[in-house]
Formats: sequence, C-alpha cells, structure tokens
Amino acid sequence: MNPISPDLVAAFTPTGKLRASINLGNPILASTDPATGAPRGVSIDLAREFARQLGVDVELVVFDTAGKSVQAVTDEQADIGFFAIDPLRGAGIHFTAAYVLIEGCYLVRDDSPLQANDEVDRAGRSVVVGKGSAYDLYLSRELKQATIERSPSSQTVVDTFVELRADVAAGVKQQLEADARRIGGLRLLPGRFMVIQQAMGVPKGRGDAAAACLAAFVEQMKASGFVAAALARHGIEGASVAPAAA
Repeated sequence: MNPISPDLVAAFTPTGKLRASINLGNPILASTDPATGAPRGVSIDLAREFARQLGVDVELVVFDTAGKSVQAVTDEQADIGFFAIDPLRGAGIHFTAAYVLIEGCYLVRDDSPLQANDEVDRAGRSVVVGKGSAYDLYLSRELKQATIERSPSSQTVVDTFVELRADVAAGVKQQLEADARRIGGLRLLPGRFMVIQQAMGVPKGRGDAAAACLAAFVEQMKASGFVAAALARHGIEGASVAPAAA
C-alpha cells in the first residue's frame, strides 16, 4: 500500500488510537490466550498491522458476541471490526471483500434421524444458533419451517442445544467439533449449509475514502501471505484465505 494520508489516518482514529472491535465468539478469528488472558488470533494480527501502517497505537475493544461487536462499530464506539458479511449489518458499516472463508455446519445427536443438511428445515424441528451471529441472520431468512432457538453466544450453542433437547445446533464447524468432543454422543452432518465470508468493516460515517483504504489493506494482506501465515501461526484449520476481490 502507498503511505496513508494524514486525513485518512484522522478518519480512522478520532480518539488518536485505532479502536478495533474484536469478537471472541468466533474461535476462527479470535480467542483468549490461556497463559496471558490476552486476545489472540487472525483478527488481532490484522488490527495490529493496520494500526502499524496508520502509524498509531491499537486499542482492542473485546466482545463475546458478533452482535455486540457489530453494534460497537455501527455506533462508532470502535473504528474497525471483523465480521461476517451480511446485508443487515451493512446498514451502518462499509465492508471490505472477505479475507477468510469459514464453513457453517449443523450438529445433531448420534441417534438423530437426520443425515443431510436438506433434512433440517422441517416443521416441528428446532435449530439452535448464537443470537445475532451470521448463522442466526442467515438461517432466519432461509429456514421456512423449522423453529430457531437462540443461545446467548456462539460458544454456548451446543450447551443450549443439549439443555433444550433441540434437534440441531448450527455454527462454526470448529466450535461444533470441539463441543462434540467435549460432550460426546454428537455428530456433524456432512458438508456445510453456508460459507461465511469474514471481512473487515469501518463505520459508514468515516467516508468512502476510508472504506477504500481498508479494502486495499485487506487485499494486500491476502496477496502478501499475511492472512495465510496468521491462520497457520494460530493453528486454525477448516478456514481458507478468500480469493482476491474481483
């Protein structure tokens, strides 16, 4: 990228720092370091690198759900964020192209009659999702017959699924796999029901030039191998670097 102009730096940092909204509800992007308690992950690495290019310090604004993280950027309580692209979220946020693609999957009990994703949307079936997550937004549009139950966060989806004796849990493949190992007696349905495009975003109030700058940064991070290296460094499997934007 070319050097970022002082006007653009100011647009991104009205408080003098780059406030990055971090969602710990998606383990692909961010988690807590068990040794230090500090956030770590691909989104944190990208936030720090963007702050470095702006020539400012970064302040991590950490949330436990995607909905809260989106709200912080929409309300300009944070300057950038890391989200699944969804039209509902686009009302107040300029999204970049995706930098990572993540699979959304279904989980059921071992003795469930369900064997395929297209069997989920039936009358009388209940599907648990994390409130405000990309899966919640997507399935709220797509499921016509099944009932959606909402867990407080993506991390608690499977526990809520067990507690409610629901038919299906929906979420990030890696989170579902980890919970299946923890609880036992559960299995993932084959394949995926959606591919989530994880992007960066900036409040629309910061202007088109800021949006273009952030979009260029994401393309640079993909092309340079930065995103791939971050995924590898944090031991993330099942997510892929998104292709270059058209």
